[in-house]
Amino acid sequence: MTDAVGSIDTPDAQDEVPESKKKARKGGKRAKKGPLKRLATFYRQIVAELRKVVWPSRNQLTSYTTVVIFFVAIMIALVTVIDYGLNHAAKYVFG
Repeated sequence: MTDAVGSIDTPDAQDEVPESKKKARKGGKRAKKGPLKRLATFYRQIVAELRKVVWPSRNQLTSYTTVVIFFVAIMIALVTVIDYGLNHAAKYVFG
């Protein structure tokens, strides 16, 4: 029987690495840098990621804001009507 990678019966050649060629890592890359360098790298990565963001134009931002405010107003009205109706129903039932 086979899966998406290959035969289950025969292991892939890439998986077979002799024990003598494996390198033992002590601490990895973090151990080589101090805390200030890691912090500086972190902030550089933040700035790099923010440069990748596609920011909306002023027209898009205005339209998105209008849609959100309109939706919130509709939901407030809906919840108010339901609350008002349940309030009157509770007064009718319980006196």
